[in-house]
Amino acid sequence: MAVVNFSVPEKVKRMFNAAFSDRNKSAVIAELMVRAVEEHKARLMREKAIDRLLARRGTKRAVKSTDIRAARRELRA
Repeated sequence: MAVVNFSVPEKVKRMFNAAFSDRNKSAVIAELMVRAVEEHKARLMREKAIDRLLARRGTKRAVKSTDIRAARRELRA
């Protein structure tokens, strides 16, 4: 198992220790690190998806709102 050292403000350390007094702190930190990595990956995927949508937006013709409403009515029928 690897050892990781982080410096945090004393207030954060006290809050962490109080919140997780009954748990293995190394396990909590490991869980939080995994969650942070997963959230980072998800954020990158969202950014890429948005970039792809924005890139396609410039290549597609605009659709009139009346055409959109007509299509919705047609699909609901």
